[in-house]
Amino acid sequence: MEDLLRGRALRHLMVDGVDAVFVRDPVLVRAILVSESKNYGKGELFRKARTLSRVGLFSEDEIMHRHYRRLANPYVRSTQVAEYVPDMREISNGFTSAWRAGQSVDIQSEMCRITCSIVVQTLMTGLPSQTSEALSESLSRLAWEMIRKPLYGKAAARAARPGGGKRLSQARREFADLLTVCIAELLDSPETRAGYLSTLLSDSDAQGNSLLTAQEVCEEAVMMLTAATVTTASVMSWALYLVSTDPLVEKLLANDMARGLSGSAVDDHDASGYTRRFLMEVLRLYPPIWISCRQALSDVVLGDHALPAGTNLVFSSYLLHRDPERFADPSRFDPDRWLSITLGNVDASYIPFGIGSKGCIGETFAWRQLEVILESVMQKWTLETDPDRKVRTAPETTLHPRRLLMTPQPR
Repeated sequence: MEDLLRGRALRHLMVDGVDAVFVRDPVLVRAILVSESKNYGKGELFRKARTLSRVGLFSEDEIMHRHYRRLANPYVRSTQVAEYVPDMREISNGFTSAWRAGQSVDIQSEMCRITCSIVVQTLMTGLPSQTSEALSESLSRLAWEMIRKPLYGKAAARAARPGGGKRLSQARREFADLLTVCIAELLDSPETRAGYLSTLLSDSDAQGNSLLTAQEVCEEAVMMLTAATVTTASVMSWALYLVSTDPLVEKLLANDMARGLSGSAVDDHDASGYTRRFLMEVLRLYPPIWISCRQALSDVVLGDHALPAGTNLVFSSYLLHRDPERFADPSRFDPDRWLSITLGNVDASYIPFGIGSKGCIGETFAWRQLEVILESVMQKWTLETDPDRKVRTAPETTLHPRRLLMTPQPR
């Protein structure tokens, strides 16, 4: 992508067999996502997330999208997320305490288990413990299968079809079946509350009629819970790998945590603490949602370029985050670069969680998860990788390490 787009703000390309315009200029990307967003709808090039749900947050209807964004907001706003932190910490400590010194750990699989347990137990409160555990384990299997399947191409199309991508289809079906049972029990016992799931079930119109069927509630919950886990698990895997490659980074993080500074940022882009700068830099180099698409709803002018209605516009946060005009020595991992960078509202040069009305509603939730899990691991373990094994980048649903086995040693 870098070779094809070097020196070009826009370029017409075939992407996944479809004519598209790839946008490299961060100012133009911001126009698509923010200032001129009304002119652009959701693109259809990368469909896999849409196979989970076409209602609620993934609806093409803008009014419906905003409605379900408002329904989810109480569960992921800053004040509520702060109340989740003790549970996040307890869950993370429970998993990491079970690791054994010298025994190899599949880090991505473990990060899926931790993040899925956190999401289920914080967003779906009031369920019996056995039900929560079963949902968490089933969701972690689905998240892992989602992570390592392509977001694009024939493989993604096969995975999206019923019966296609057998392990992904089976994992999705198993989790949906568990959720369906939960939903049936909640409908039979309306006095029981189960957090976000109950909110979806109770959503109704002015006449009291439910807006979503039980099946649509299940689809929406699958989408929301999967989106809240696959991205965080991928980022956390990169974070733990990068800690293992640099003793100075590990020392600075440990000092930050010892002083109680991790997780103390007043907003999601406050780079005053080293832990926050470290995670910002991980997200810069390895943004989980590494490529996105929008479609022109009418004839538009983007910058100096006239584009007809229906044009597919593709942009990549991976490329935006590695733009040498915005980031000096862009491929170098340097958390302290954020001491001199001020993020403004001029362009989209740093968008790990997206921006605008379609930006990630769970950004604050994700930041807290990352900080808590990182601290939980580092309080107990030093993680080592095999020096003879090269860790490769896999650009699939998320931008994740191809295979990441690490060996914990007591700190």
